[in-house]
Amino acid sequence: MFKLFKRVKTVVDSELNALLDKAEDPVKMLEQFMRDMESDIRDAETAVAKQIANEKMLQKKYEDATKMVEKRDEQAIKAIEAGNDDLARRALEDKKIHSQTADTLKESYDRAKLDSDSVRKKLDEMKAEYYQMKLKKDSLKARAESAKTRTKMNRTLSGIGSDDSKRGFERMEEKVLQYEAEAETSEDMRSSNRSLDDDFAALEKNDVDDELAALKRKLGKE
Repeated sequence: MFKLFKRVKTVVDSELNALLDKAEDPVKMLEQFMRDMESDIRDAETAVAKQIANEKMLQKKYEDATKMVEKRDEQAIKAIEAGNDDLARRALEDKKIHSQTADTLKESYDRAKLDSDSVRKKLDEMKAEYYQMKLKKDSLKARAESAKTRTKMNRTLSGIGSDDSKRGFERMEEKVLQYEAEAETSEDMRSSNRSLDDDFAALEKNDVDDELAALKRKLGKE
């Protein structure tokens, strides 16, 4: 009855680190340990209840046998007072039988009571251990959650400024420089094209002026 609980407690105390090394979820494992303990305690409570019931049954039988001893003794006295020795003898013989039964039942009852006291004590110890493990479980659970949070934060922070991140920033910087170079080139080309157009415009303007001067000379308007 109590060996199962002891087995579970041994696993919690001595094998928790091994379970963690196997990458098992410690929170889930601790919850399972507690459920196993609770199941063992329920089984123990059932066994203790049966033992107590047996103790009470033997106690009642012992008390009933004791009462019969007292009753037969009183009846024997009444029979003697009535001058009926035969009836008194019969009462005393039955008293002897009930007395022997009472003695046997007393031994069984005393033994049952000792057993009940023993299993009660063990059950109390189991419950005390359970509550200690529950406190330990809550503490380990909190520590596990805290460790997970720290690990997650450390992994996130370690990614900032890493080689991959630096290379990514450098690639983006190169792209920005390329975009700026392309923009400057396009502006230079536009400026160059504008100057060429201006030159042609100036050339065309000069041709018109020459033609105007020639026409004036022809008309004698100079």
